[in-house]
Amino acid sequence: DVQLQASGGGLVQAGGSLRLSCAASGFTFDDYTIGWFRQAPGKEREGVSCISSSNGSTYYADSVRGRFLISSDDAKNTVYLQIDSLKPEDTAVYYCAAVSSWYCLEGMEYDYWGQGTQVTVSS
Repeated sequence: DVQLQASGGGLVQAGGSLRLSCAASGFTFDDYTIGWFRQAPGKEREGVSCISSSNGSTYYADSVRGRFLISSDDAKNTVYLQIDSLKPEDTAVYYCAAVSSWYCLEGMEYDYWGQGTQVTVSS
């Protein structure tokens, strides 16, 4: 079975950093694109970043570009999301998702979703 396990969330002060992890299993990691999404209370889910495991191409939403860095450790079947200079508006549940694709593009549809990890940024 395909499984995605997101972790690494927490409570942090504004300006701080977190590294989220998405551990994947049950599929051939190199054939998939992994995306990170977030959903704040009362807001729509937002795609923030993705990475293609096959070619390393990445995407960042404008709202996070320059502060978020996505990376992949193929040996561990894990994708990381480094979040720096955290802002209160980054507070949300962060989810990782997977889709069989060689590409990483804005607006892609994902087939598999993990449970979320809560990120809370205090001002």
